[in-house]
Amino acid sequence: MRNKHPKRRVKAKLRDDRPEAVGPNDVWATDSVHDRLAPGNMLRILTIIDTPSRFCPVAAPRFTCRGEDVVQTLERVCTQPGRHGTIRVDNGSAFIPRDLGR
Repeated sequence: MRNKHPKRRVKAKLRDDRPEAVGPNDVWATDSVHDRLAPGNMLRILTIIDTPSRFCPVAAPRFTCRGEDVVQTLERVCTQPGRHGTIRVDNGSAFIPRDLGR
């Protein structure tokens, strides 16, 4: 019998350039989660989580989450005391636009 080959042949690159989170507010992670409401509307929630302490400084619910909404939320949160060191984002549709490159 033939051995099955794994579908993913290229191994994921280990991220050596990521700074290690030592204490609170060192590294924040952002993600966008979504769910469908009973009437059929999609609710999207932009979450920002402090990685070491698992504290969530903001969870911004919206029906549409565009790049400029993400920038406004990050600017609002970054003006609060206890500012972050590094922000990690995934490559979701809300994080791709040009607005985040500024």
